[in-house]
Amino acid sequence: MGNRVDGRGNLDLRPVKIERGYLKFAEGSCLITMGDTKVICAATLEDRVPGWMKGRGTGWVTAEYSMLPRSGKERNQREILKPAGRTAEIQRLVGRSIRAVVDMAALGERMITLDCDVLQADGGTRCASITGAYVALAEVFARMQKGNLLRKNPFTDSVAAVSVGVVGGAEMLDLCAEEDNRAAVDMNVIVTGSGKYIEVQGTAEGQPFDRARLNRMLDVAQVGIDVLTRKQQEAVAGLL
Repeated sequence: MGNRVDGRGNLDLRPVKIERGYLKFAEGSCLITMGDTKVICAATLEDRVPGWMKGRGTGWVTAEYSMLPRSGKERNQREILKPAGRTAEIQRLVGRSIRAVVDMAALGERMITLDCDVLQADGGTRCASITGAYVALAEVFARMQKGNLLRKNPFTDSVAAVSVGVVGGAEMLDLCAEEDNRAAVDMNVIVTGSGKYIEVQGTAEGQPFDRARLNRMLDVAQVGIDVLTRKQQEAVAGLL
């Protein structure tokens, strides 16, 4: 047993489970569980593109993110009129992370919306959303291939995301909420299956950190990315 609040070692992910095909009506879906964090990812396919993309012959993938009012320890106000700043930032992150591994030309003039809804939040919800959204999108592509709507698999790579932080002077993988609240450095790392970075979001909450610390944190993150990528491939096995 480790020294963390849940007994994990510093390089251990929380238990991860990806349940593909979780929703009956969505073209693609999954429930991703990382410890006590649970996110439903649903993909919707539409035979249209945003107005500014019409006539280009290419598709579009976008994302929306939300947290249910009682996903956390206290009730969150529903964002009815427009998303709050944090919500807008996360859904942009999910969208661009997924678009980075999709060949839009292969989609034709079609749009896929990825809805990531947090059922329970205990840290790492944006990372779980990205990791799960990839699986939900794989279901859509499989359905499109079966319907002869695609000439080739639009995926150019896979993508997964994980958090890493410095708590009590040590680098730790996949922070739960309690650890995240105590972290001196908090970082989200989005990486492709081939090991290329899409985004690194790192913030010092107190003292600045040096390059050596950054390198160690990226190494720790990669440990988690490797596991998450395997989990994703297991979930989508046989689809594409």
